[in-house]
Amino acid sequence: MYSLCHKFLLIMISILGSQKQKDFIRIRLFQNYDTLSKNIHIWIHASSVGEVNLLEQFLRACLENFEGDILLTVFTDTGRETALQKYGKEKRVHILYFPLDDKRSIQKILEKISLRNLYLIETELWPNLITFCHQQARVVVVNGRISTKSFRRYQKIKFLLKAVLQKIESFYVQTEDDKKRYICLGAKKEDCYTVGNLKFDIPMPSYSEKEKETYRREFCLQNRRVWVAGSTRTGEYDILLEAFQKLRNYTLVLVPRHLEKVPELETLLQERKISYQKYSDFKREKEFSVLLVDCMGVLRKLYSIADVTFVGATLVNIGGHSLLEPLSYEKTPIFGPYTQNVKEIAKAILERGIGYQVKNSEEIVEVIDKIEEQSQTIREEVRNFLQENKEAGKKILEREAQWNIKKKK
Repeated sequence: MYSLCHKFLLIMISILGSQKQKDFIRIRLFQNYDTLSKNIHIWIHASSVGEVNLLEQFLRACLENFEGDILLTVFTDTGRETALQKYGKEKRVHILYFPLDDKRSIQKILEKISLRNLYLIETELWPNLITFCHQQARVVVVNGRISTKSFRRYQKIKFLLKAVLQKIESFYVQTEDDKKRYICLGAKKEDCYTVGNLKFDIPMPSYSEKEKETYRREFCLQNRRVWVAGSTRTGEYDILLEAFQKLRNYTLVLVPRHLEKVPELETLLQERKISYQKYSDFKREKEFSVLLVDCMGVLRKLYSIADVTFVGATLVNIGGHSLLEPLSYEKTPIFGPYTQNVKEIAKAILERGIGYQVKNSEEIVEVIDKIEEQSQTIREEVRNFLQENKEAGKKILEREAQWNIKKKK
């Protein structure tokens, strides 16, 4: 039934859809598979940028420990761009778009390669992909998770989903709650393993004290406390600026998640009569209260020099971005009530007392006062928390070694 509905949908979009939708389908369904070979033993499927980033340590460990090449498929354009940046020069990694669970395309790929293991990252449950790979290889979920919202939705099609889940040999999941949900939906209990979250294994760039001091001087931040609000979204800016205007001796570094929002933020800052400079056009001689970041790829470095951090998409019902990024630089993150995308990490942070959840500008100001008074003990607790949760990938690889061809050392 799924196959017919899926095919019908693709046909309708190709006929009635916009040019962008037609291009999206064409690029994914009509790819050149001639570069694929029987030397490919592992297929890793990720969705977008987040999944491509978190699987890096796992993928590189597979290259280091196992024989053969790896096929990496991604769903989105940004995911593909990230994959090319990370692995484009790696001869043993072959990168393709995911062919939209098209039966014929999947069969073509499987005819070209010699698959031993398919690794599905997080929530990528595609019926045709799983069904046809299961016929000749092991299918494994890595970093598996099922949110409360998704679980309610999946329960409605449990009778269909169970048959798919029982074709999966192993589920390496993030939490005990995820494990219970997979089992409830039809996965076999003996096939589910709680190993933690691969996000803790994502390598973060490190910066020396000298580098951080130079960076502060570059943007005239050395004599002020720095509040970095990262990956912020529409609906949060008024709250953040209202809180900022109640603070003294602070510079706010505002990092919108999407750069197209920069003009909107400029208008808002002008309306509130807040002086600002844009990151890409910074002038040392010009006074400013807000540094507005209008370029990509600098958030982690900014977190490293921050005195206070806020993680966006949490004061609006989006679900939150990475709380681990500020924590990796021993910063105590502030975040809002909407944390469904980072639920377990947010819960652990609050239980350990290494972060603060807020609902409004008044609460932001209150917790900033608390952060200013924090001791070295908090930073030690952050370090302990990160160390305790590392090596989820190592646990997976130790078990998976028995189903891969080990590389000769």
